Amino acid sequence: MSSDPNDSLDAEIEKSLEGINLQDLGLGNDTAPSKGKDNGRGGDSGLTSGIIEGISGTDVFVELGPRLQGVIALDEFDDDPKPGERFDFSMHGMEKDGIWRLSRRQARMVAAWGDITEGSQVNATVTALNAGGLECTVGPISAFMPASQVALGRIEDLSIFVGQSFVCEVIEADMGRKRIVLSRKKALMAERSVERDATMATLNSGDIKVGKVMRLETFGAFIDIGGVEGLLHVSNVSRKRTTDIAEVLKVGQQVKVMVLELKEGGKKIGLGMKQLEENPWDSIAYRFQVDQVVSGKVTRLADFGAFVEIEDGIDGLLHISQIGATTRLRNAGEALTLGQEVSVRIQDIDAGSERISLSRLDSRGALIGSEDSVAAADINAVLGGNENAGKTNLGDLFKAAMKK
Repeated sequence: MSSDPNDSLDAEIEKSLEGINLQDLGLGNDTAPSKGKDNGRGGDSGLTSGIIEGISGTDVFVELGPRLQGVIALDEFDDDPKPGERFDFSMHGMEKDGIWRLSRRQARMVAAWGDITEGSQVNATVTALNAGGLECTVGPISAFMPASQVALGRIEDLSIFVGQSFVCEVIEADMGRKRIVLSRKKALMAERSVERDATMATLNSGDIKVGKVMRLETFGAFIDIGGVEGLLHVSNVSRKRTTDIAEVLKVGQQVKVMVLELKEGGKKIGLGMKQLEENPWDSIAYRFQVDQVVSGKVTRLADFGAFVEIEDGIDGLLHISQIGATTRLRNAGEALTLGQEVSVRIQDIDAGSERISLSRLDSRGALIGSEDSVAAADINAVLGGNENAGKTNLGDLFKAAMKK
């Protein structure tokens, strides 16, 4: 089995053209000039050179040679020809008065075919849709574009391209078979290659770019930032915890991202969105203090403990030894569940490292919210001189605290 990509493309083209009559696409005998047919005058092109004699109504008279004259419709010229101008014509029979009927269509075809070579880029207009792809025209010449060559990705409804014009690459130009096959996909790839080179020449870590979401995966999104794609990992989408990236981003969406890293000469590009948001850790000292009791939600469980979100973008570690279970735990999941709301006490804040240590135990070791913890709080209040903290005396409080 051949590994040559050209063989695969040839097979793809033949499959796309299967059952399609090229004559029906306008690729018949009048579309491409036949080599070797010269009418005795025009060499291999089958054309005859003539000089404009004059215009009469809608007819243009042409001198083809001594005692040889032709006539052609005026509408075959883009602009009215001037006497003395020379053009190439094809001859299509002689009228009864001995004047040849002429046409410039084949001359235009010859000129057009001269500009069409495999690998060249041309402007094509889509004229119709068929089972294998798109029918197109390149100037006066009809051409075909297989469905697989229309875009970089799969297009479900090709009818949206009918009437559109765009640059394509010629992947087959066979005058003998009167066949031209086009690829917009290759032209787009070439365009992206140029764009990629321009982007990579100036791309640096820390750059901020506007990109387009190309596709979504469970681990992140691929963003086009100018001919190159970078990975926006799910952990770098937002300061808020993101579990399903499809809930935050959509394919085709425009997003602003920061270039986080460039690896392997730009083959791997790491991107981030949350880095453009205000970092809640920068001002955490204004909102949280050590020994403060706060509510949070369990976002992640591990053998060594649980992570609790106490604010959007702020997760703290609740170590397994600080969960407050009555029995020894093998993992945090034996005492907690994902999404569970818990009350925790802040033990330590390290804003520089973006770490917070949490505990479900109060300063005396009692589970926050339990009767023991409430009693301990009243005792602390009395010991601290707050005589209005409780409605019992100190002895009663100690008794209540010791009962269990």
